[in-house]
Amino acid sequence: MEGISDIRVVGIDEKRYPRIRKAPYIDLFFKLSHQAPKEWCDYFNDLGKRLDPPVKIDKSDGLFIEAWVRDMDLIPACLDKIKQAVEASNAKYMETVRQLRMASGEDALRSGEDTRQGRLNAILASLNFDD
Repeated sequence: MEGISDIRVVGIDEKRYPRIRKAPYIDLFFKLSHQAPKEWCDYFNDLGKRLDPPVKIDKSDGLFIEAWVRDMDLIPACLDKIKQAVEASNAKYMETVRQLRMASGEDALRSGEDTRQGRLNAILASLNFDD
């Protein structure tokens, strides 16, 4: 599986290909390169609701970004905005993962630093507690 930093828009959902209808808008379903984790989807949805028009991703699916435009000529600009939101979501997710690793001491152990605190952090992070 590719890494989270590799998530990108790779096409249109073939099952929900855009069609001209009587409605004054065109629905778009952009496909991601692979399924995104739920936290990543939360980051994307937070950014997506600020776009005009807003876009979203279903967290249970994590594979298709839902968008719409009123004019077909706006599709390229819509895609550009979505790509930027995907990149920002990748960066935010990766930073969150990095911070969690630092807090658990994994980075210190991976870099070969066998500090006492790093070892203690790793032991504490590996403990399995009952719920």
